[in-house]
Amino acid sequence: MGAAGRRSVPCGGPSRSAATRACATRTAADEKMGRLTAAAEHSMSNGLAESMNTRVRLIARMAFGFKDPAALIALAMLSLGGHRPHLPGRQAE
Repeated sequence: MGAAGRRSVPCGGPSRSAATRACATRTAADEKMGRLTAAAEHSMSNGLAESMNTRVRLIARMAFGFKDPAALIALAMLSLGGHRPHLPGRQAE
């Protein structure tokens, strides 16, 4: 119990007024619009990083049977690093 004898209610509880909820919603919408505007103005996106994370997760799922984490790292480096070693019995590109 608080000093005034009232119980504190967590955010989003029934005691929040409609104006407070609307203000919080408006603030979240403004923040999202600001991020979208910044991305458009600066031509930057986190799409490349998200794509890389997805690929690494896929490689990690393929590597569950490996006994050594170094094998996972080597597979990721070969798949994502851009290095294409010459393989025996295949023609070089």
